[in-house]
Amino acid sequence: MRKKRVLLLSEGFGAGHTQAAYALSSSLRKLSPHIQTRVLELGSFLNPKMAPLIVSAYRKTVTSQPRLMGYVYRHQKSFNRLTTLALHRIFYTHTQNIVKQLKPDVIVCTHFIPSAVVSRLKRLDPGLKVPLVTVITDYDAHASWISPQVDRYLVSTQEVKTKLRQRSVPGGKIQVTGMPVHPSFWEHPGREEILEQFALRELPTVLVMGGGWGLMNDEVVNEALLSWRDRVQLVFCLGRNDELLAELRSDARYDHPNISLIGFTREIDRLMEISDLLVTKPGGMTCSEGLAKGVPMLFYHPLPGQEEENCRYFTAAGFGEPITSLEVVNSWMKRLLYNYDDIRAKRKSHLEAIGRYHPLQSAQSIIDMLE
Repeated sequence: MRKKRVLLLSEGFGAGHTQAAYALSSSLRKLSPHIQTRVLELGSFLNPKMAPLIVSAYRKTVTSQPRLMGYVYRHQKSFNRLTTLALHRIFYTHTQNIVKQLKPDVIVCTHFIPSAVVSRLKRLDPGLKVPLVTVITDYDAHASWISPQVDRYLVSTQEVKTKLRQRSVPGGKIQVTGMPVHPSFWEHPGREEILEQFALRELPTVLVMGGGWGLMNDEVVNEALLSWRDRVQLVFCLGRNDELLAELRSDARYDHPNISLIGFTREIDRLMEISDLLVTKPGGMTCSEGLAKGVPMLFYHPLPGQEEENCRYFTAAGFGEPITSLEVVNSWMKRLLYNYDDIRAKRKSHLEAIGRYHPLQSAQSIIDMLE
């Protein structure tokens, strides 16, 4: 019997969308040995020379002109039609050939650009009957995600479903499945083993993320964190930002036995497991991974648009708090030192509460479409 084929399409505009695709791929294969998956960042696959330049330009715009990105986000519907047509003609004219060659039984998109492109292909080619699933990887739903050709939307919360319904998406197309977090984030390996692996100490530990695009390089916030380094362990994860990693390693303030500087790693799940506080940009996937691990979060300068919406959701739900002042940072450091048992107890309670959620629900929804 031929294995069912699932083609997962993402884009490289931030790591979260592709992380969601790989999380789904892993979950699908975990649930069924009769499923074959393929993950592609569509732009990079079709145009490996041009795609990195576009991503680089996008990154520079995000870091230097966040208000512009917020404006684009708020007016996404008008921008989307022109952008989709341009990207379709410039980069994705061969997408239909890929679909014909790979013969997927279902296409899953974790970024709105490939979702829009496949939707357009289906609209132009009535013979293309492959089901299209769109996974919204933030805690908001803007117009770019929406197309009549999408057969099913997988969303994180009831609030996102409501927003889609307000945009006239039929309720029968929407399933609230939670965010597709990699199964490893629901596992809880031994703390001592992880501390030894990363040469860390048995101290209250703060994990600082978001450095991949240089977005955590804020002297004021970092200085506030560093002021606690004698009593609190700080782990800075810089992702693929080798330049920032080298800069911090050459800075004497970071040369301390309670400070660890880590570049790109595929073991964020293990670092979150032993961390007592996560300081991060409020990206949808990172926040969802932190939620699965039960770690409290502090949100650093959310970008206008989806990060603001993510921040609002997690703050309102009691899972995190925005850094509105340095007092927020200092208050949490004091809690780690003087109310550590309360923090651990609250985390245990949180993990028990979310234990009722099925971590593979998104993957199961896709499997249901194959049967």
